[in-house]
Amino acid sequence: METLLFLPGLLCDARLFRDQVAALAPERRCLVADLTHDDSIGAMAERALRLVPDGAPFALCGLSMGGYVAFEIWRRAPARVARLALLDTSARADTPEQLRRRRALLALSESGMFRGVTPRLLPQLLHPDHVAGPLGAEVMAMAERVGRPAFHRQQRAIMARVDSRPDLPRIAVPTLVAVGEQDALTPPELAEEMAAAIPGARLAHIPDAGHLPPMETPAAVTALLRSWLEA
Repeated sequence: METLLFLPGLLCDARLFRDQVAALAPERRCLVADLTHDDSIGAMAERALRLVPDGAPFALCGLSMGGYVAFEIWRRAPARVARLALLDTSARADTPEQLRRRRALLALSESGMFRGVTPRLLPQLLHPDHVAGPLGAEVMAMAERVGRPAFHRQQRAIMARVDSRPDLPRIAVPTLVAVGEQDALTPPELAEEMAAAIPGARLAHIPDAGHLPPMETPAAVTALLRSWLEA
């Protein structure tokens, strides 16, 4: 049975891909990496790679920060990545403005106001229709589970990541690039840029979703992943 390795985003845990794992587990060995322990993308990639035993090939799906880790896994073990899904992510490094915003969130968290971070991020993470409802509460709870120390580690890792755009033309496996149509953090033009540079990549825009489509529109994401896995 083929292994499908999921890589969550910043302040996300296995809840992010809960519905996809439940739907695809009868067909694939589904694993969700824990990306909360390391403060570099490289260390996250190595930890995730150890989940798949015996050097076996696997399918790889990363969202946002998980996409940055997916690029690093592909660079370190290209022969093992059989197919690649990049959800709501970017191949670019941070701009100076993005770095400034991340440092401001870190400063807020370090001042003892970690619980103030997620409410500031929530309108950027979810479609406007989802912010005030149960889904918004689930995202807040997920962030609390990840916690402040892990948030600091993840932000440091993200800020130091490399620009992956030069690598895109060398990706030669079935690749899905998908993005929520209302994603404010990694908007559709960044997905379009990646899909245009990866040979044969499929581009999908997900209606009624922001930055977290696996939670916002789970059935649509599951359908996209099933089609990608069967390609």
